[in-house]
Amino acid sequence: MVQRDKSFRVLGIETSCDETAASVVALEAGGRGPKILSNIVLSQIEEHAAFGGVVPEIAARAHVEALDGVIEAALADSGTDLSEIDAIAATAGPGLVGGLIVGLMTAKAMAMSAGKPLIAVNHLEGHALTARLTDGLAFPYLLLLVSGGHTQIVLVRGVGDYQRWATTIDDALGEAFDKTAKMLGLPYPGGPNVEIAATRGDPSRFAFPRPMKGEQRPDFSFSGLKTAVRQAATEISPLSDKDVADICASFQLAVSDALGDRVLRALSRFRSEFPDTASPALVVAGGVAANRQIKATLEALCGEYGFRFVAPPHILCTDNAAMIAWAGIERLRAGMTDPHAMDFVPRSRWPLDSISAPVVGSGRRGAKA
Repeated sequence: MVQRDKSFRVLGIETSCDETAASVVALEAGGRGPKILSNIVLSQIEEHAAFGGVVPEIAARAHVEALDGVIEAALADSGTDLSEIDAIAATAGPGLVGGLIVGLMTAKAMAMSAGKPLIAVNHLEGHALTARLTDGLAFPYLLLLVSGGHTQIVLVRGVGDYQRWATTIDDALGEAFDKTAKMLGLPYPGGPNVEIAATRGDPSRFAFPRPMKGEQRPDFSFSGLKTAVRQAATEISPLSDKDVADICASFQLAVSDALGDRVLRALSRFRSEFPDTASPALVVAGGVAANRQIKATLEALCGEYGFRFVAPPHILCTDNAAMIAWAGIERLRAGMTDPHAMDFVPRSRWPLDSISAPVVGSGRRGAKA
């Protein structure tokens, strides 16, 4: 039962990868004025930089050491006492299971001691619903989720109501960025450093493939593009700074073109299936959504085809706890609480769309959704 005449204040906890985060988000009665009262994000980039990627054991240990302090800071910044919180929402998957255990067990202990409801949140649902927090977006809309672990197009029909329209058949896009950076000797994290190098490069120097472009199948593929980058780099090795910049610029252009082609198919399908939607929208979320060229390409495409383009602020596109707290509020309002939440077990894989069959190879460590 939807509760529209009640205000909510939820503490969110996020520990699915290499950010330790906590946030308090509030919503007034009648759905007025959702507000992020605090949003603390502690990055572990320095701990993992020497290894060129996230080390699960190091990440879990860092969450253990930092989480209590991060939660205390989030409550203090929001001016909220735990007794004033209506529920505690924590990421319960998908992600690195060690980190998920730290966050969810902490949330369970707090909820039990304070007598508050616990909401186990799907990390992907946090991304899917963020645009309703930042832009008040109405259902239905399309979500392009582009991150280190996922590349998907999802139809968002309502809270808990999702349909996957496309996914990657091999590497996730963020994974392809990170591996390209590593091949070229760029520092971790790869995505931002590839983008920086690309600003100095010639995007027409290398004719990299546009994977899946023109294919009837709606999915993504990036492993072939990654291989083409490796071959180009090997052929002209040793690489100069100009070579690296040109490869990055050419790679980024190929990615943007491929994404544009795939997204266009989804926009056309949305128009066909939801012809009465007055203001159709495409939401872009996930860490790769911060890439300026990708955003510009997709924004232009949306403008051309009459779609509203929505990209939440960078801090809310990458892993954060405000989106988890907001997902908790959305579920509270809809009356979608789980009386067995205290028994919930963290899930390293947890698809938003439980009906669509997994695609083998869809992102790092195999099929996720």
